Amino acid sequence: MKKFAMAALGGTLAGIIATTQVVGPLLAQDSERSADVYEQLDLFGDIFERIRAQYVEDVESKELIEAAINGMLTSLDPHSSYLSPDDAAAMRVQTRGEFGGLGIEVTQEEGFVKVVSPIDGTPADEAGVEAGDFITHVDGESVLGLTLDEAVDMMRGPVGSEILITVVREGEVEPFDVSIIRDTIKLTAVRTRTEGDTVVLRVTTFNDQTYTNLESGLAEQIEEAGGMDNINGLVIDLRNNPGGLLNQAIRVSDAFLDGGEIVSTRGRQVQDGERFNATEGDLVEGKPIVVLINGGSASASEIVAGALQDHRRAIVVGTKSFGKGSVQTVMPLRGEGAMRLTTARYYTPSGRSIQSLGVSPDIVVEQPRRDPNAEEEDETPSRTSRSEADLRGSLNNDSLSDDEIEQIEADRAKAEAAAALREEDYQLAYAIDILKGLSALVPAE
Repeated sequence: MKKFAMAALGGTLAGIIATTQVVGPLLAQDSERSADVYEQLDLFGDIFERIRAQYVEDVESKELIEAAINGMLTSLDPHSSYLSPDDAAAMRVQTRGEFGGLGIEVTQEEGFVKVVSPIDGTPADEAGVEAGDFITHVDGESVLGLTLDEAVDMMRGPVGSEILITVVREGEVEPFDVSIIRDTIKLTAVRTRTEGDTVVLRVTTFNDQTYTNLESGLAEQIEEAGGMDNINGLVIDLRNNPGGLLNQAIRVSDAFLDGGEIVSTRGRQVQDGERFNATEGDLVEGKPIVVLINGGSASASEIVAGALQDHRRAIVVGTKSFGKGSVQTVMPLRGEGAMRLTTARYYTPSGRSIQSLGVSPDIVVEQPRRDPNAEEEDETPSRTSRSEADLRGSLNNDSLSDDEIEQIEADRAKAEAAAALREEDYQLAYAIDILKGLSALVPAE
């Protein structure tokens, strides 16, 4: 706390020195602005005292002041806010990767709570909550007119308890209710697997464990594949990843770049800007990369996608990302609380801000919504296809060895697995097909 006090004192002293060096009209203007500020503070004091003395019910002074502070911050933008001591402690726990709740990242839009993204494997994800959903009611009570923190407080509750949220979704005619059982949310920052010859990194969040999980998981998949020569590329799946820590986004980007800028931040003052550059070393030794994004990819996810896209290190596939291009700094306050304040915008290596615009994919691929009648159609027996081999008396293929036939059958099995993946996750299957096409163009050594 001393460090923060000293920093504030230094800023005050610098301000005094600066103002003693200006003269005449500028000094008069500064005095007028100060007088206006003090008049407004006096007005705040008058209102505060009248509420305490005359409001219909007794109110806690601490609650009034905290509400005033939060109102001041939330009037700036959707991401600045006051964190009470309990909220600040919960946020510190969340960045470590385990917390209680529903498992959704939310923001506020037009007075309602908007889902940025559900987190993989959480109660909200399993209940079918989707990125872009609007939450209008919690247990029958409207959230319209509440601050984001107040709405989030309504959604909190004991682990194991039930909550009923009312959802408005694009494409649905009527709002509908979703029942969710609250649970302890344990975030696995990165899940890794291999699909055919492609390593898939599913990055769900950017917390303290993200880079460590990514590095170890990738190494494990490469070892299981028998070495780097046996993989054709990498898919980094950032869909529905709401973001998180800036330093982790930088480390993940750096993992696949040999140099150059990753991201820059620009604050109110020129001297507050920072640039973050990649260091030498690429975890996949130049193998092609596809990055998957969608409307639930925000903040740190957009930093990674934008950096790899601008350096032409990856092909970005999917749909436009969320468009959160601002940086929040969490500043500890007296009494164990904290202030989350937007202090800068970030820019991709090419100098573009994605604030409100998002990252545009190189190849737009929509994820088809599942047809509710699909199961009925699947129950209809399909006509079995026939081939030459099914005909009575057909000739055997004597030009292939047993090993060659076995390889053909293995390749066919991979193709069938890829077709099955298209039904399950069309965007991911599309990304893997891109890497297959790129590897087919590389001449054999």
